[in-house]
Amino acid sequence: MSYTVIDAHAHLWLRQDTTVDGFPIRTLENGRSLFMGEVRQMVPPFMIDGVNSAEVFLSNMDYAQVSAAVITQEFIDGIQNEYLEEVMSRYPDRFFVCGMCEFRKPGFLEQAKELIERGFKAIKIPAQRLLLKEGRVMLNSEEMMAMFRFMEERNVILSVDLADGAMQVPEMEEVIQECPRLKIAVGHFGMVTLPDWKEQIKLARHPNVMIESGGITWLFNDEFYPFKGAVKAIREAAGLVGMEKLMWGSDYPRTITAITYKMSYDFIVKSPELSEDEKALFLGGNARKFYGFTELPVLPYIRNMSE
Repeated sequence: MSYTVIDAHAHLWLRQDTTVDGFPIRTLENGRSLFMGEVRQMVPPFMIDGVNSAEVFLSNMDYAQVSAAVITQEFIDGIQNEYLEEVMSRYPDRFFVCGMCEFRKPGFLEQAKELIERGFKAIKIPAQRLLLKEGRVMLNSEEMMAMFRFMEERNVILSVDLADGAMQVPEMEEVIQECPRLKIAVGHFGMVTLPDWKEQIKLARHPNVMIESGGITWLFNDEFYPFKGAVKAIREAAGLVGMEKLMWGSDYPRTITAITYKMSYDFIVKSPELSEDEKALFLGGNARKFYGFTELPVLPYIRNMSE
């Protein structure tokens, strides 16, 4: 069976140049970055300039037969709205792009309104980065709730990564109750390898909430390919909320320092633990409906020289 594959969690940037929790994050060379006090392989070493561009990603997508991708954001990459607005304009049929505000200090409501005016159809909150030393930024604060109501009225999607476990789940429950028509995608599969991950998954029992698996191969990196533990977790999550509430995501490009881009989903294709219909929903069917992708390219399989 052939599948329409949509990546519900990926990243793009031209250069990393930011500070998180007092630590600088800077693009170096040969795919490395200074990250939280140490040098880390941020992207594959052949990306020698550290530029994580839309064009390089599209080449990976075409090769892996991934029709479209949702571009999310994270504070560790720096706020990339300017570049992503350009990406959104140049490749509207391939990328659904999330804007991001500076949520670590007041004033983000007006930033969100401006981003929405500029055409962003989703706002990303890396909520795990809001546990600041000077105090948590609460997801149910007055300014947050005002932003969520504004987004709900305009059918703008909330993409959110939560802190480990159930810490921020009560806040999200309040957001969902106050804004029942706000479409929400919860990332990183609830931080599946950590305690209480299922509490995040259960948020998808609400009609407008979805779960995406960005970073699941990173979370199961110690197990490595074919990530049988990840498949088991997907089955468990489907038992809690239904396969129609789950979406595949890669967390490109960081995850492809260990595996190829295609490997980040073909462990699902090759698993005997999921039915063909379940694979079709998880790999793209659910994301296509949730994000509203319409005109998607048909990507042919290109044989490798080693075949």
